[in-house]
This record gives sequence, structure tokens and C-alpha cells, in this order.
Amino acid sequence: MVDLAFAVAVTLLIAGIVGSVVPMIPGPLLSILGIVGYWWSTGYAEPGTVVLVGLILVALLAFVVEFVASALSARAGGASWRVTGIAGVAGIALLFLTGPLLMIVGVSLLVFLLELRRHDDVSRGLKAATYTTIGIFGSTVAQVLLTFLVLVGFVLAVV
Repeated sequence: MVDLAFAVAVTLLIAGIVGSVVPMIPGPLLSILGIVGYWWSTGYAEPGTVVLVGLILVALLAFVVEFVASALSARAGGASWRVTGIAGVAGIALLFLTGPLLMIVGVSLLVFLLELRRHDDVSRGLKAATYTTIGIFGSTVAQVLLTFLVLVGFVLAVV
């Protein structure tokens, strides 16, 4: 029989995967909550310390990817550090104000316009904006994969 603590932990880990896609839900942090909650409920016995630390580090990596990947992709596309920073701040603000779809459009458009203004070159602006858009989607995919790995690792360690 599955005990309640395990069921709650797995539910939080699944919510962590969903939260990696759904805006405003801190998916990786829900995963950490599930793991630590289960560890606490077992008297700090399961999962073992090495597995616990490893799973938490993977979840923290997923959390960091969410904020860093899109900004770094703008930089990889040729955007300046200034434009990269502005895009990062604008992305967070637009996510709260407009939701995920308009955030993607807004950040990409902002990067394009700022780079166009900086270089007076449409192709350079488009390149930076394209890299930014790919980075936003890529960070979501990376978060889903990492939070899924946390779930699988947890289940394999505990069952």
C-alpha cells in the first residue's frame, strides 16, 4: 500500500513538471517541497542524503534555467549585455502583466527593436530576437526534462 507521504510527494513532483510549463507556478520549487517533505516524513531516512542532495541540485538547476536561459540566448544571438539585462527584466514584468504568449512576443520584439536601434541592421536584430525566442522555448523544455528526471530519480530511490 502506498503511504500518504509518498502520494503527496509524487503529487508535488508531478505538479512540479506541470509548473515548468504553466506560468506563475514554481515547478522546480514544488519538486523540492515534495522531496524534502517526504524525507522529513520518513524521519530523514528516505531518500538517502546523497540522493536527496542530488535531486535538490537538479531541481535548483531547473529553477535557474528558467531565468537564465532566455537572457543568455539573447546574448548568444548577438545582443549586448545591456539589451540582455533589459530583456530579462522585461520578461519577468511581461509575464506578470500579459501572460506567457505575450511575454514571448514582447521580449522578442523588445530585443529586436533595441538591437535594431543599436546597430541599424534588421538582420542583426532579427537574429538576436530569434535566439531569444528559441531560448525561451528551450528553457521550458529543459525545465520539463529536469523536473521529470527529479520525479524518476525520486521514485527509483524510494520504491
